[in-house]
This record gives sequence, structure tokens and C-alpha cells, in this order.
Amino acid sequence: MAADTDIVARIAERVIALPSSGHRTFVAVAGPPGSGKSTLAAALCEKLNSQGQHAGLLGMDGFHLDNEILDSRGLRSRKGAPETFDLAGFSAILERLQKYEEVIIPRFDRALDASIGSAVVIDKSVEIIVVEGNYLLLDLPGWRELQSYWAFSVFLYVDSETLRKRLSARWSEFGFDTEEAHKKIEENDMPNARLVLRESVQASLTLPETARDPG
Repeated sequence: MAADTDIVARIAERVIALPSSGHRTFVAVAGPPGSGKSTLAAALCEKLNSQGQHAGLLGMDGFHLDNEILDSRGLRSRKGAPETFDLAGFSAILERLQKYEEVIIPRFDRALDASIGSAVVIDKSVEIIVVEGNYLLLDLPGWRELQSYWAFSVFLYVDSETLRKRLSARWSEFGFDTEEAHKKIEENDMPNARLVLRESVQASLTLPETARDPG
């Protein structure tokens, strides 16, 4: 799935036009699982850099709790739900990125199903951080405090049936059979999607500009 180049250009134009704040600019790309956040965020970074900006990418998935911790807490089947992330660690990284010239961040390896610590260097040249994740706009305790970081935010709305198709393809790609994929989608992914659609605050830009369907 490729990002729409016109949409990416439109977002980049608006980000570049943001007034200077004296520190790094944070752009949030949020939406339910399977909505295309990672694809859009990566394309936006590439576009900004091609236009002479200095942009870096921060994925919230790098702050997944390790599977051993999830197993110990009985949360493995809910991996991807808000309670399965290190929210405090994520918040601390955002604060460090706001304060320090160089920050080393983790990334998530989907094939390994694990976060890789100290994997990416954000150096002093990076002035724009594109942050992507399901819950960046969540209006719930702990999460709503993230809103103070976003100079600009994008919310990706995708209807439920399209999400199911995309998620089915994702889990099939990672070796899950049809029954296993269906279980993961209906018992975890779609409840998370409904939470994101129901509890997220209004973004600077919603794509497409349409009413949300929490079905």
C-alpha cells in the first residue's frame, strides 16, 4: 500500500508552514491499526527531507512491552492495546527530543515481534519529528498529556471492512492461518480500532474528511 503523493505533499506543505517554536516540531500521525499510519509517516518524512527539511521518524510501536512482560501480566493476546505500551518511556523520549540535540530511540521489528532498543539516532540536524501510532490523539488519562507536543496532527480514518481486509493480509504475511488471523482481528485489532475512533480528539487534519464509523 503506497501513500497518496498528493496527500503527502499537502501535509508537508502545512508542516513546513508551521511557525517556529524554537525547538523541534512534532507531527503526529494517528489512526486505528491497519489505517496506513506507518506508510504515510515514512512518506511524509521522505517528502520533507526532499524539500530541504530535516525530518526523523518515531514509531510508538518501539515502546511495546516485551512479550515476556506481557505473558507475565496475561496481556499477550492484547498486544497493541494501550495497556501494552510503555507510555511513560514514550513520554520521556518525547521530552528528551524536545530538550536534547541527540537522542537515541528504539524501533519495532514486526518480523521479530519485538522492540529493538537504542536502534535509531536522532541527531542535532533533525528539526521535525514525525511520530506515528494508534493512540497519539487518545483522550484518556496519561495519553491526553501527549497533546501538548503536537504542532500538527493527522488522523487516518478507514472504514471497518477495509481495516479487516488489510489486517487479514498483514497477519497472513506473518504466517497466521485464517482462523488465527480472524481471532486476532476480532478479539484485539478491531476493539483497539473502535477505541481509537471513539476516544481520539480532533486532529488538525482528518483523512478523508468524513464522519467516523466505530463499527
